[in-house]
Amino acid sequence: MFLVLASPSVASLAGAQTAPVAPSGNLRVFLDCGRNCDFDFLRREASFIDYVRDRKDADVHVLVTTQDTSSGGREYTMQYIGLGRFAAQQRVEHFVSSGSDTSDEQRREFLRVFTLGLTPYLMSTGTRDRMQLDVETAEGDAPTAETAAGDPWNLWIFRIGASTDLNGERSDTSRQFRGNFSANRTTDRWKFTISSDGQYNENIFTLSDGSTLTSESHNYNARAVAVKSLDRDHWALVGRVQTGASTQNNSKQNSRVATGIEYSVFPYAESSNRELNFQWSAGLSHFVYNEPTIYDRLSETRPDTSVRGNLSLRQPWGSTSLSAEYISYLHDLTKHRTELNGRIDVRLFRGLSLNTNGRLSLVHDQLYLRKGTASDEEILLRRQRLATGYRYEFSVGFSYQFGSIFNNVVNPRWN
Repeated sequence: MFLVLASPSVASLAGAQTAPVAPSGNLRVFLDCGRNCDFDFLRREASFIDYVRDRKDADVHVLVTTQDTSSGGREYTMQYIGLGRFAAQQRVEHFVSSGSDTSDEQRREFLRVFTLGLTPYLMSTGTRDRMQLDVETAEGDAPTAETAAGDPWNLWIFRIGASTDLNGERSDTSRQFRGNFSANRTTDRWKFTISSDGQYNENIFTLSDGSTLTSESHNYNARAVAVKSLDRDHWALVGRVQTGASTQNNSKQNSRVATGIEYSVFPYAESSNRELNFQWSAGLSHFVYNEPTIYDRLSETRPDTSVRGNLSLRQPWGSTSLSAEYISYLHDLTKHRTELNGRIDVRLFRGLSLNTNGRLSLVHDQLYLRKGTASDEEILLRRQRLATGYRYEFSVGFSYQFGSIFNNVVNPRWN
């Protein structure tokens, strides 16, 4: 059996609170969902609540976090955080969408679970007098979902894709072709992933003297990863194999085999809200170059190691993601790279949010640099990497919104 929405929505009444009914007024909800919700759809279909723009004006703060699943779907976790008179009422709801679900199916299931979770709070408002329970019985009054034991695919999920871009004008023509393939299988104990992707680019420019300049580049990557859970909450072991090529990186072939271990400070079950993990791996990399490198090599094989730390938080005040990684070749410890990545989105106070993104790479491991000097055309068209000691990206911004606290109306005219 499963529940469907009435008008207004109701859900399973198990665990509903029986606080005194408010004389009037709708439940005020701050839906903290980022880009994972269709707000217009929710405001139309669940119009019996008042959506507010700031959690300080809400009766309930609904914090939604997501994680991708092995089937290409998404697991939604909805935390209902009672505020004010509901401060003692906290609850959590979950649902998982399939990779084959349409966007409409996803948003309708989100709507169903979202409104079901609000039931205990609605029971303490004037909306209670307009609620009813409508339960739809499944065929045979029993679940019919196929179990893993009867799955002809044995939990394997496959995807394949291809695309092309064609652009042109009188003095500039470009073509781009892309393709990708992936297969994965995930259980509580094992996770297997096989993937590949490739891209070919061609640009033809007509210069002022009537001559043409043609630029071609390509890259591809293929990888296989196996992850073994060593316990339920904290430890995992990984093995990986990968190969690829890149015109820009002077690479005819680059391959790597590696193994590593991961420790998660917080239990894996809490990963939708908070993660802090540390990873170590060691491997062997083999390179075959298109042209001799600055070290006069056309091929080489090098041992390497890496250490990485990741922190990710999604809380009522906002979200943050920070990571640091150190990678070094063991034959020469001066050949190394350090990567720092960060994103912070913070709600400072009513209506004001601060957003920052940054990335810094300290680069001392460019074994692949081509011997000789790059031509002006190669530099302008980014056909090959140039020597550098660092790369960085940084952005910062803020948004401030003020006015009415309500956010209920949908009007799509002349969008």
